[in-house]
Amino acid sequence: MVMLSTEQLGISYGDLDIVKGLNLEIPEGKVTTIIGPNGCGKSTILKTMSRILEAKTGAVYLDGKAIHKTPTKEIAKKMAILPQTPTAPSGLTVSELVSYGRFPHQRGFGRLTDEDREIVSWAIEVTGMEQFYDRPIEALSGGQRQRVWIAMALAQETDLLLLDEPTTYLDLAHQLEVLQLLEKLNKQQKRTIVMVIHDLNHAARFAHHMVAINNGIIIKEGTANQVMTSSVLKDVFNIDAEIVADPRTGKPVCITYDLLGKETSHVKEKELVGALA
Repeated sequence: MVMLSTEQLGISYGDLDIVKGLNLEIPEGKVTTIIGPNGCGKSTILKTMSRILEAKTGAVYLDGKAIHKTPTKEIAKKMAILPQTPTAPSGLTVSELVSYGRFPHQRGFGRLTDEDREIVSWAIEVTGMEQFYDRPIEALSGGQRQRVWIAMALAQETDLLLLDEPTTYLDLAHQLEVLQLLEKLNKQQKRTIVMVIHDLNHAARFAHHMVAINNGIIIKEGTANQVMTSSVLKDVFNIDAEIVADPRTGKPVCITYDLLGKETSHVKEKELVGALA
C-alpha cells in the first residue's frame, strides 16, 4: 500500500493564493471523497497531489518521499490520475488506449510484453468492456468511455487512484455504474481511491472518509456522518440543508436545502479569510 499526504501545502495561480497551509492525510485502502463549492480549490489540490501542478510552498509526500522530487516513472508505478473530461486521439481503440497504462512499466522501445497484454485484457474485463475491445473510443457512450479511462488507470497497476469528477456529464445510471465499479475495486483489491465529486449524496454514499473544503482550507474531515451535517454544509456551501439517513445504505442524504442570506455568507467569508491569514 502507498501513503499520500500533504504538509503545509500552498498553491497559487500567479499572485492569487488558492490553497494555504493544507495538511491532509489520505487513509490507505479507503475511498476518500473531496467536496466543496466551485472554485474552492479541490481540483487544484488533487492536481497538485498528483504532480500535475507544482506547489508554491510545502510538500506532497508519496510513501514518505517529496513527490515533486521523485522521478515521474516511479510515481506512475504507484499512483494513477484520471483528470476531468480526458480526451483520446481520434481513431484509438479501447485496447490501444488501455495499453497506454503500461507505459510506466515498459523498457527499451516500449513494446508490449505478454505480461502487459494480459494486464490490459484483465483491466478491460474487470471494467466490463471486453465486448468493446477493438471498438473506437468515439463510438462509445459517456459511461463506457469513463470505464475505458478507468481501465487504463488500472492497467498501471497502482495501489492509489485519483479521480477528478469521474461522473461529470454522465446520467444517473452511468454515474452509479462508474461509482459502483470504483467501490468494487476498493473492496476486492484494496485500492486507495481519492475522488473530487460534486454530488454530495454520492460523495457520502461511497466514501469511507470525506473532506469538505472551502476557500482552499479544510472545513471538516471524517466519516460521512461527521461531514454531511447541516452545520458543515452551511459553512461550506452557505446552504440550510435537511439531512436524513438513507433507508438503503444508512449513509446521510441531503433531501432538500435552501440558500442562506447574503449577510450570513459575508460573515462566513470573513471568518475564512481570517483563518487563511
